[in-house]
Amino acid sequence: MTISIWRYSHLALAVSSFVFILLASVTGIILAFQPISEQLEPYHVENLNNISVAETITVFKATYPEIIDIKVDDNDFVIASVFTEEGDNLEGYFNPKTAQYLGEEIETSKFFQWVTSLHRSLFLKSVGRFFVGLCSFLLFLITITGTILILKRQRGIKKFFAKIVNENFNQYWHVVLGRLSLIPILIITATGVYLSFEKFNLLPETTTDHQIDFDAISETPKQSISEIAIFKNTKLSEVKTIEFPFSEDVEDYFTLTLKSKELVVNQITGDILSSIETPLVTIFTRLSLNLHTGKGSIIWALILAVATANILFFIYSGFAMTFARRKARLKNKYKKDEAEYIILVGSENGSTLTYANAFYKQLIAAGKKAFINQLNSYTNYPKAKHLIVMTATYGQGEATTNANKFIQRLNNEANHNELQFSVVGFGSLAYPDFCQFAFDVDLALQQKFKSLLPIFTINDKSVEAFNQWVQQWCEATNINVSIPEKALAIAPKQLKKLKVLSKTENNIDETFLITLKPKKHHQFTSGDLLAIYPKNDYRERLYSIGKVDGNIHLSVKLHENGIGSGFLHNLQNNTAFKARLVKNSAFHLPKKSKSVIMIANGTGIAPFLGMLSQNKNSETQLYLGLRTAASFNLYKNQIDDYIASKKLSKFHLALSRENEKQYVQDKLDENAQNIAQTLYSDGVIMICGSLAMYKSVLATLEDIVTKYNNKPLSYYQNKQQIKSDCY
Repeated sequence: MTISIWRYSHLALAVSSFVFILLASVTGIILAFQPISEQLEPYHVENLNNISVAETITVFKATYPEIIDIKVDDNDFVIASVFTEEGDNLEGYFNPKTAQYLGEEIETSKFFQWVTSLHRSLFLKSVGRFFVGLCSFLLFLITITGTILILKRQRGIKKFFAKIVNENFNQYWHVVLGRLSLIPILIITATGVYLSFEKFNLLPETTTDHQIDFDAISETPKQSISEIAIFKNTKLSEVKTIEFPFSEDVEDYFTLTLKSKELVVNQITGDILSSIETPLVTIFTRLSLNLHTGKGSIIWALILAVATANILFFIYSGFAMTFARRKARLKNKYKKDEAEYIILVGSENGSTLTYANAFYKQLIAAGKKAFINQLNSYTNYPKAKHLIVMTATYGQGEATTNANKFIQRLNNEANHNELQFSVVGFGSLAYPDFCQFAFDVDLALQQKFKSLLPIFTINDKSVEAFNQWVQQWCEATNINVSIPEKALAIAPKQLKKLKVLSKTENNIDETFLITLKPKKHHQFTSGDLLAIYPKNDYRERLYSIGKVDGNIHLSVKLHENGIGSGFLHNLQNNTAFKARLVKNSAFHLPKKSKSVIMIANGTGIAPFLGMLSQNKNSETQLYLGLRTAASFNLYKNQIDDYIASKKLSKFHLALSRENEKQYVQDKLDENAQNIAQTLYSDGVIMICGSLAMYKSVLATLEDIVTKYNNKPLSYYQNKQQIKSDCY
């Protein structure tokens, strides 16, 4: 079943029951404090499970001449009705150990009574009860569909509570609070439906009539209360009520109602005259009422209050996300049959639509006939010259809701004209399947049309990265398009404070190392990214990091007029600044692989130095491409240490400006058989550095595996044996 069915079901249920859920939630929050207020009253007696029924009856009979009944309520307060020596009737709370009268029974305040009536029936009596029961059922279905959406998003039950990337406030907290509130809300809704069935007499009816043979009741042997076995062996914590006999005649008896059964006890001999198990319906009704109201537990009542408050947030955040998607709806000036530029979008929460709309508007402003639509609406475009696809990825590398039929439609649609295409993938490096669907789309389009630009990926909705793609597209098409910064700018979130521990002098090629210490404990590892904001605005610069001794290590090349490198270069020791740590799961050192080949040029070595520091089991090789031997001096001591400690098995240095003037791909060629064997044996190759180096390395690897392993490189890429972080 597709994600769209669950999403539309989730939304439809929420819209149809919005008012009732809102009222039920507000009143539910208020009512959650009723059992709390009751529990705070000074009538609670500790350890009822240590007090026997015999002890309580004995002390009460010694204190009062007549006792009507004794009850234990859901708060574990002991309530009794007795007559004193003076003939006065006392009703209220008592101490079961001493029979001391503690106070009158609590009466529910008029305010709570009013709120309870509103919560149960909306003051509409039976009609209101029906709608409240229906509302509970709809909220139960909303919870189920929401859970399915989370499972889809988190890629299965095992990752249900895995970390979620905070890309959007409403979406992030909608999922996080939804997971935490799932069990309480399921309990609230399920018990609400059950109690509605009970109020409408839709549950099986049961009777608890005791069948007693009065002619067979014996008066011997006579036993005192303290000797009666059932009273001695039953703790007060198991009791609901004890009804006392009206007289001392043998025909009058004790009725002992426990949580699981009801007993009739001979008051003289202690014989059990009749026993009836409490019907399951009664047990479930009692349990449902306590679970639904929080009676008897301050902790559970507080959990219910928080969970119900979360429902109010779900109403707000759910509708906010819906309105955001609708706000990003696509509107066209030209029809598809007359447009030359076709923009197709795949978006799950509307953010990708925002970028696509901004690009579309600028094409229109530039006087171009453009048409924008969802990927699932792909068809033949008679006058189209350029196809631009902007898509996010959902779940485990899957298509978004409005793009899940695109590839099928693409394959089924006949081509009537030649198109040039460009694909832009939006995603987060915190997920292992970063922009996977965009890569799938790019591959599918290559079978039909001509690629104008290589696929371009954008991490965390980076405005600057998007503008870089726009600039590349403009240069390739000779069209001048500029996206206003304010149209897309979003303030950075989750910034962490970092302190500069050390910074080296620049080496011969203007490269330096800088070590940063997080102010607080933060989870990160080698291969993750550091996003800095040199101008304190939305513009970010990303750097691959190495983790050594708990600190962040960066290798940075100082560029003339470089905003990011200049900012880091000007930092002084012990100064602090704020940045963002970005999880990059797809580029972590594999835990299970026994053989890892690392390939880097320039400053791409930083994450590998951290990985080697953390390496415990893998056989590792490092291929490093630099310009001169002097450039290598910055890393030499670390690499020598790793070789000496056997954390690095083999090291290959390629110098492009000295001696034989080699590049890393030349070194790979020299060791082609070893490379092929590593991949054949399920080893992993990791690449970090410039895009130009990356493309050359992939071409070399393609030749190697085709020659020695008789397989295309894509075979190993699909098996996640090729990992990269290039820029």
